[in-house]
Amino acid sequence: MAPSSSSGLTFKLHPLVMLNISDHFTRVKTQLNPPAASCATGNGSSNADAMLLQNPRVYGCVIGLQIGRTVEIFNSFELLFDPTTDTLDRSFLEKKQELYKKVFPKFYILGWYSTGSDATESDMLIHKALMDINESPVYVLLNPAINHSQKDLPVTIYESEFHVIDGIPQSIFVHTSYTIETVEAERISVDHVAHLKPSDGGSAATQLAAHLTGIHSAIKMLNSRIRVLYQYLVAMQKGDIACDNSLLRQVSSLLRSLPAAKSENFHENFMMEYNDKLLMSYLAMITNCVSNMNEVVDKFNTAYERNSRRGGRTAFM
Repeated sequence: MAPSSSSGLTFKLHPLVMLNISDHFTRVKTQLNPPAASCATGNGSSNADAMLLQNPRVYGCVIGLQIGRTVEIFNSFELLFDPTTDTLDRSFLEKKQELYKKVFPKFYILGWYSTGSDATESDMLIHKALMDINESPVYVLLNPAINHSQKDLPVTIYESEFHVIDGIPQSIFVHTSYTIETVEAERISVDHVAHLKPSDGGSAATQLAAHLTGIHSAIKMLNSRIRVLYQYLVAMQKGDIACDNSLLRQVSSLLRSLPAAKSENFHENFMMEYNDKLLMSYLAMITNCVSNMNEVVDKFNTAYERNSRRGGRTAFM
């Protein structure tokens, strides 16, 4: 396991970066191993080729801002990797950097990203190659392997530091902590992605169960965090823990925002929005009923016309 960073930098990672890396990996994996050809793999393929098809590595750059000791990673873009030289396509990188500078003039390259379970020695070669763009690049590594027992995000951020190992100074990767930072547009997009219908055609009941499970997990996590905060405050009141004025100010600010939910303006706005939602639900139900009724009437008319034609032919004969 890589040692922890000692730089003292604060890293903030936006969800858009994780979505971009995941989308990049999924597209490359699908292109290398399409569903139609997944069952036609011959016995002549080596295990390394099979592993590469199942878990291909993708590469790209992460961009954002650094203000003081805070590094905020906002976005990312893909890069081309040359497997013969184990290096990135530098001309493609410069072209993409120029294009992104026109769209995001305030952003600059903070480092790069890849996929895998852990940082390797070959990753350090790519890392050093980017030091002429950023003297202290960051390395964002996403692990695409699915682990249902893992609660943390499968994303690790590395920095590089000089350490003396066996009397020889050399650069090694050190992992650093980070927090998730979101803006309103990202929250809407992430919520939209979370509510997308599964590709396997899951039923409405399955989607509802998954949605309720997510809500239950969120409430359970909120309850556990409130309990921890409560126990901490009780221990601070008893004198078991030293008083932390900064934390008390944050708790006080949070509590002051809660009574706003009981004001008359909040109640009026809430009931107005609630009634609007009910009205939209009723209109949707009425529209659905009218559509079903029209379909029944059309079927009845079709059946009536067929019976009428048959009756006419019989009378004519």
